[in-house]
Amino acid sequence: MAFLSSKSTLLIVASVLCGIAPAQMPAPVRSPKLETIDAVVNDAIRRNQIPGAVVLVWHNGQVIYRKAFGQRALEPKPEQMTADTIFDLASLTKVLATTTAVMQLMERGEVRLNDPIAKYLPEFANNGKEDITVRQLLAHHSGLPEDLSLSQPWQGREVGFRMAYEMRPVFPPGSRFLYSDVNFIMLGALVERVSGRPLEAYCDQNIFAPLDMTHTRFLPPADWQREIAPTEYDDDGKMLRGVVHDPTARRMGGVAGHAGLFSTADDMAKFAQAVLQGSAILSSAAIQKMTTPQQPPTSETLRGLGWDIDSPFSTNRGELLPVGSFGHTGFTGTSLWIDPTTQTFIVILSNAVHPRGKGTAVALRTKIATAVAASLDLTTSEQEELRWKSITGYNEAQTASRRMVSRNGTVQTGIEVLEAQNFAELRGGGSPKKVGLLTNQTGVDLQGRRTIDVLAHAPGVSLNAIFSPEHGVTGTLDTTSVGNSRDVETQIPIYSVYGAKDSARRPSLEILRQLDAVVIDIQDAGVPFYTYESTLGYFLEAAAKAGIEVVVLDRPNPITGAFVQGPPADPGRESFVNYAGLPLRHGMTIGELAQMFNAERKINARLKVVPMAGWMRGDWYDATGLEWINPSPNLRSVTAAALYPGVAMIEGTNVSVGRGFDTPFEVVGAPWINAREFSRYLNERNISGVRFVPVSYIPTANPYANLTCNGVNVVLTDRNALDAVELGIELASALHKLYPQQYQMGKMIELVPNQQLLHEIETGEDPRRIAQDWQEPLEKFEQVRQKYLIYK
Repeated sequence: MAFLSSKSTLLIVASVLCGIAPAQMPAPVRSPKLETIDAVVNDAIRRNQIPGAVVLVWHNGQVIYRKAFGQRALEPKPEQMTADTIFDLASLTKVLATTTAVMQLMERGEVRLNDPIAKYLPEFANNGKEDITVRQLLAHHSGLPEDLSLSQPWQGREVGFRMAYEMRPVFPPGSRFLYSDVNFIMLGALVERVSGRPLEAYCDQNIFAPLDMTHTRFLPPADWQREIAPTEYDDDGKMLRGVVHDPTARRMGGVAGHAGLFSTADDMAKFAQAVLQGSAILSSAAIQKMTTPQQPPTSETLRGLGWDIDSPFSTNRGELLPVGSFGHTGFTGTSLWIDPTTQTFIVILSNAVHPRGKGTAVALRTKIATAVAASLDLTTSEQEELRWKSITGYNEAQTASRRMVSRNGTVQTGIEVLEAQNFAELRGGGSPKKVGLLTNQTGVDLQGRRTIDVLAHAPGVSLNAIFSPEHGVTGTLDTTSVGNSRDVETQIPIYSVYGAKDSARRPSLEILRQLDAVVIDIQDAGVPFYTYESTLGYFLEAAAKAGIEVVVLDRPNPITGAFVQGPPADPGRESFVNYAGLPLRHGMTIGELAQMFNAERKINARLKVVPMAGWMRGDWYDATGLEWINPSPNLRSVTAAALYPGVAMIEGTNVSVGRGFDTPFEVVGAPWINAREFSRYLNERNISGVRFVPVSYIPTANPYANLTCNGVNVVLTDRNALDAVELGIELASALHKLYPQQYQMGKMIELVPNQQLLHEIETGEDPRRIAQDWQEPLEKFEQVRQKYLIYK
């Protein structure tokens, strides 16, 4: 392992857009505020944590600090540290060399991130590694062990490769973060196989030479010896100097994808500047991809491609630089941290392991980064953003970013806001505006008053019609036979917009043309097969034809607006449970969906959305302060709602998902399932956020009404770590694998209209591998989605 490093030379380089000639580092413009670094570094030297360090700081286009401290060597004789000292970078090799090389190959179309690495290295495809992808290796989610075994003597690069080819994952690929040098040993082999060149030659030509990094390379020549900082004594008692410290890389001949690179602080500055500018070696798009969260959505550890964002190894970010910055460390005592927000980057280089491996620069990294961030002159807006990100780690734009786990919010829904505005969006200029209302039992305000009653007595408003969706206006009916009726309290007619036929699910144009506007106040579940979303779309279409307004009173997405999960639907499969081809978990409110439907489907209805007050994208329903009202008879809790996008995926197949039982969508069973076998298999899959307990139960609803079903109780252990859609695939895959004769998954296409996904389940693809395939279309959807988001 080359990541639990100490570090001592700090180079902080800022200036995202302002360049300098790469061949020479200008003299620093000294900043008195940064003199605290002197004390921090000297204290670490005095405590024997490091022998010496080099520190360089850039911020807003100029060098503001550059200094060498202490000794380059203590043994066999003392040597003074100089600013041009060459260091063994250890695991910084992963980002400077290997990650950059892989991203270049990706940009040229020679490597795809979601491809199994076995596509390029067929020797790798054995012992459970067949589906490990390039992305999983880069993000340390492959499940491979931390390092090659060093328990027995071995030598040679090919021997190391063969050992990696033969090893087994210690965790199911994609299931959890495990920092592994083997990941990057294999990525180094990938670069060599695809490019046809040795890793060191490829990097020299395509990375270091274009950036004029003249003192960066694997296998440093003999004439560099005097400028290289020694590390520690090897097993034979010889001081390592110019020979890689990492024992695995040393056995592989000094060149490996995880370690072996040597460089200076000034060369590191050239590289960091190129990363911020997006020039010379990689495009801005590639840099954006590799430095933003790319780990599986269920992971709590934020990793880019190669780069660290927020993990147990992020000590070099300090206490003030925000999540959203990125970097890496090396075991010998090296570090690079880059923060585009404050236009600053920090490189820390030292030989903390010198002379006997007992030093550490972990605390030093944190102290220096914190001191630098505290010394920067930030504007008020920058300070607020810094404070926000450092406290919450919240970044809505990234599916996998950290989110607030819970808060005690006070949310006002759209009807509350409308009341507070004295119904301004509805009131007519002269005679009362004639409106219709699409609603059900969830349409209530904070006082518990029905939206029906509120609008029926609103000034300037005449409520002339009520429309009821699936389950009726009271939300208690579980049948397609929902007829028209009349509201008991107000005697206003209720028109059902649900039934077995398409015509029964659409509002009557004749009725709409008698109105000035239709108001929509209904609680959605956050998934496209929940039919309220299609009903919303049908009302927009009908209102556009009738020439009347649509006013949507917004309500929370009960399972947050921060997660986007699952594949978009295949084109041409639109239906009542798939109105717009959305991913199975879209992370939008009913008001945001209305805006997107209206624009993207070119409906062009006269639409107004009355936003909520106080809702945040990371809010689960229980963080809003609102009363939970079942939006449908079988969706009875926030827990059920969290599991619903996944468990309901298999509802159309021949299993029970708990309808007609106490906990719908929290159990899965059938008479032909072996409960213990099923639960054991699922638990061994290490599915993030859930555990499985064997159960037996008797539902009162089909497909197994009044029959004993054996199966699992799905226990939600961490809803923020759960990828609900991937859970659904895991369930279907397990049923298909364990019970191929009994399980019938044909009707799954109705709720999951993606033929490739179902084909991959049928052919036995690993569910985590399947999930990789929809990441690219999901990213395209997120770009469209972003235009219609109302809340932060």
